[in-house]
Amino acid sequence: MLVAHDTHGTEPTGVAAMTAASLSLAQRLADATGQGDFRESLVRGEYGYVATYGAGGSCVLTLLAHPDVNVGRLHLEARRSAQRIAALINDSLAPKETREPREVS
Repeated sequence: MLVAHDTHGTEPTGVAAMTAASLSLAQRLADATGQGDFRESLVRGEYGYVATYGAGGSCVLTLLAHPDVNVGRLHLEARRSAQRIAALINDSLAPKETREPREVS
């Protein structure tokens, strides 16, 4: 499910679908080669980068970047952002402990 996008002209639904397909392949590759759970993938094209980062167990962050981007900085900032997204999602899915106790009759 696409949550938010700013793709500057690239069709966002298509990017989301291709991210899902790429993620599936990356997860299988990491597993088959004994590398553990998926963390991130990076595709470098002639006109820039597509980077995907795991953001918890049920979300990913995909970024489009220009070819002159500082890739180290991209990784640093994206990893931090993915961690924050994961925390927000985990908090929103956590059960609320605000229920009043019921009397048993």
